[in-house]
Amino acid sequence: MKICPSCSARFSDSGWRCPACFSTPKQVDGFLSFAPAQAKSDEGFQSHHFNELAQAEAEHFWFRSRNRLIIWALHRFFPDTRKFLEIGCGTGFVLSGITQDNPRLEISGSEIHSAGLHYAANRARNATLFQMDARDIPFDNEFDVIGAFDVLEHIEEDSKVLLQMFRAISPGGGMIVTVPQHRFLWSQQDEYACHVRRYEAQELQDKVEQAGFRVEGATSFVSLLLPLMFLSRLSKREVVENYDPTQEFRINKWVNTVLEGVLDLERLLIRVGLSFPMGGSRLLIARKPAEA
Repeated sequence: MKICPSCSARFSDSGWRCPACFSTPKQVDGFLSFAPAQAKSDEGFQSHHFNELAQAEAEHFWFRSRNRLIIWALHRFFPDTRKFLEIGCGTGFVLSGITQDNPRLEISGSEIHSAGLHYAANRARNATLFQMDARDIPFDNEFDVIGAFDVLEHIEEDSKVLLQMFRAISPGGGMIVTVPQHRFLWSQQDEYACHVRRYEAQELQDKVEQAGFRVEGATSFVSLLLPLMFLSRLSKREVVENYDPTQEFRINKWVNTVLEGVLDLERLLIRVGLSFPMGGSRLLIARKPAEA
């Protein structure tokens, strides 16, 4: 069910012309826009980072490993998914991975920064893409699964986003989220990435449950590499002049391969049922009750 951004009427037409007030959403940069005032802002993220991400994601061990973990979680917990939305889809790297794994899925992606959607359109050509503020999702009981992958930590009102996701998910459907974890890992890199927090495991679970979801699975990841990550972040706690935040993307190919292999082993352990209590990131899977 769609929600008119002008009058809040609910309707199920194939297009976005509201049958109650006859309005249609604006377009920004060629994409349907539900929050045009935020489309060009740097709130929560700086648009020039999209180019850096687009160049790094396909080869970087962390992005590749996270994609495999997300795809596994989607298969494991929501095998009958037909309609999937990713909020904060960025350059479309996750969307493209999910589409390649299951081309029959009806895929949608949203991004508050319209600049990211051009990258996503090139990577996920069959996805429906639109500009949207995750704090005001214009859908009701619409999607089987909604994903938010390293998005919530950019938003002050994360609990509001979770409530919006709950409303937009069909009864019995669910959500998959990943977030950076552990406050002791906070560093200059988080500030550069426009994070407002790193989560603790119970904090994330509490917020998800308060939104109405039932948690079905959770684990830390980047756990086997946590000591290495801690040492790396420890060196970035002090503000350093001429700090180069893109250095994390530039890794020797051999080292990158080894680190990816470690995370492949970690994912295998997660698949057989191991839940890591600590790690650089957190994966959580939750379901909206069928009676909701």
